[in-house]
Amino acid sequence: MDKNYMKLEFLSRSNNESFARVVVAAFASQLDPTLEELSDIKTAVSEAVTNAIIHGYEYGEGTVILEATIEDNVIEIVVIDKGKGIGDIKQAMEPFYTSKPDLERSGMGFTVMETFMDDLQVESEKDVGTKVIMRKKINRSIDKE
Repeated sequence: MDKNYMKLEFLSRSNNESFARVVVAAFASQLDPTLEELSDIKTAVSEAVTNAIIHGYEYGEGTVILEATIEDNVIEIVVIDKGKGIGDIKQAMEPFYTSKPDLERSGMGFTVMETFMDDLQVESEKDVGTKVIMRKKINRSIDKE
């Protein structure tokens, strides 16, 4: 069993979203993913971090925590904010639902994460924060090792 772990904390600023994507992509690259798998991971991370910035902190200043663990050929990515939390997770995960219609947000963040990752879990508590846990199996062949 091969396991690796990383953790990153950064300010909840929009320009840090691309930084988070690149860091996770670099970390995931040790699994030798295809370009499509890497793109899926980057897109999901982008959505999770953007949600933390826009919804968790409402563009205020806070800390976003990004953790990633690789075990065998599975990467688990966790995005945590200590923002306002989600009142109704089930509703928030509905396609096209957005709590910020004035920002012309599509309301597809969680749907995108579910589409591009193999597993998605969302834990949240009002006024405590939100934790998004995503997993993806990288289908590398044995001869790549």
